[in-house]
Amino acid sequence: MKDKVVLITGGTSGIGRATALEFGRAGARVVITGRDEARLQETAHELARLGVQHRTVRADVGVEADSERAVRETIAAFGRLDVLINNAGISMRALFRDASLDVIRQLMQTNFFGTVYTTKFALPYLTQSKGSIVGISSIAGYRGLPGRTGYSASKFAMHGFLEALRTELLPQGVHVLLACPGFTASNIRNVALAADGSQQGESPRNEQQMMSSEAVAQHLLEAVRQRRRDLVLTRQGKLTVFLNKWLPGLADTLVLNHFRKEEPDFVL
Repeated sequence: MKDKVVLITGGTSGIGRATALEFGRAGARVVITGRDEARLQETAHELARLGVQHRTVRADVGVEADSERAVRETIAAFGRLDVLINNAGISMRALFRDASLDVIRQLMQTNFFGTVYTTKFALPYLTQSKGSIVGISSIAGYRGLPGRTGYSASKFAMHGFLEALRTELLPQGVHVLLACPGFTASNIRNVALAADGSQQGESPRNEQQMMSSEAVAQHLLEAVRQRRRDLVLTRQGKLTVFLNKWLPGLADTLVLNHFRKEEPDFVL
């Protein structure tokens, strides 16, 4: 990663911030985007403390013009782009029958179209460098999760988009990685949208039992170095993907039972 240029969307917390620091330690020059200027500066301060060359761009990936500007400012600062990590995303916690349709639209706009927009504007430069496009997806992109209908839909859409793009880019030598961290201790659940679009606040899950964002970032760095196609993390995540492929009926039952245990306030 020495002197490579890495653009990370949603670099203000959780996996995005940890990935910025991990790639920076490996010698990369890092650009991070985010909507919260204060959080951007917190991450920038950490990168500066490590001696990492970096830039911040206040941008919302769900806005096409912001995505274009983020790529433009990356090229203006460093003259090239080697790795794009589509990390920005939001989640939800609501049964579909209760959820506002605006919540579904918001998730698709950020999680899916945010990836599409940024990738579109970055692609000419990544083709030049024969670089990497990374989509930070989820187990919910392999297996639809109750209470996460909009989130699952957005991640399934990301999977289809990047799989098709990977095939298109084979002749150009551009690497495409789909990374599914599994349950991770990050900020995404704290800011997940409730049925009415408000933030749910404190996560109902036990964060202490999850993989850390720092561990995810280490796996991501190695997967980009090895130019892997897919990355599925945690034993639970790998088991879920396996069962959903080979024993889908059993997976339905197990996922439902797990949901009822983890989300007792939802009545199906």
